[in-house]
Amino acid sequence: MTTPFFQPNNDLIKPYTLMDLDDTLFQTKRKIDAWDLPTSEQDKLVCATVNKNNQPLSFMTQRQSTFFNWLLASTELIAVTARDRHEIQRVKLPFDSWQVLTHGAIILTPDGQLLSDWQQHIYEQLSPLQDPLNQLTELITKQSESNKNGHSDLIFTPHSDHFNDRFDDEKLTIYLAIKHAQKDHQALAELAQQLPTLMLNFSQNFYVHVNANNLAILPHAIHKQHAVQFLLEKCLDHQRPSFGFGDSLADLPFLHLLDWYGMPNHGQLHSQLHSQL
Repeated sequence: MTTPFFQPNNDLIKPYTLMDLDDTLFQTKRKIDAWDLPTSEQDKLVCATVNKNNQPLSFMTQRQSTFFNWLLASTELIAVTARDRHEIQRVKLPFDSWQVLTHGAIILTPDGQLLSDWQQHIYEQLSPLQDPLNQLTELITKQSESNKNGHSDLIFTPHSDHFNDRFDDEKLTIYLAIKHAQKDHQALAELAQQLPTLMLNFSQNFYVHVNANNLAILPHAIHKQHAVQFLLEKCLDHQRPSFGFGDSLADLPFLHLLDWYGMPNHGQLHSQLHSQL
């Protein structure tokens, strides 16, 4: 049997693009300036997200906007983000496919409904961890109030959600997020090192991710990688190619599941790779 040569085909099959959002596709003006991104003149910026007061917060450069428009037209674009169901509503971009939210704890179908099989799985994983998560909340709150090593400047936010579309079930804590009011990244790094000593079996139940001014304490069951793997195996067409983009070390495990992947030329993942060259 002779293997055929490639022949162009006008019947386009759209690949899947699985896209991290913050600092991959858009970023704050402060980061645009820090990274010295091209095509970021004020008249070329496009608003991508708003804050809680509905004021512009994050922006795409002209190149990023062109890139997003190309992906939107030529691929099926799937958001894969740490943002939860409330935070994703402040992203003013037209996503209309699957969405992986809250570090992978939530998968929304293209019509905006919870993916029930996945949500049942996550509910079963999170239920036994509610007491340890509550204990961690109390311990970190005390740390923040102790005014040691700058921890009084910690901004602490538990993230929780309901796990069915009726919103009448028990609301579960998913993970704990911490920022530093003065953007002291070293203080967050020191806190990350201290966390495993705060409670027994911490490392057995949780892992810590730090990226710039964001520290997250997550149960091992909550990871973008797990949700993307479920989506690829159970929901997406295996015949269609997939590729994706992310800026964080935490994105790398889900990117490894795809046929091709890349990163922006800034951010945590790029810095890590660049330091090894």
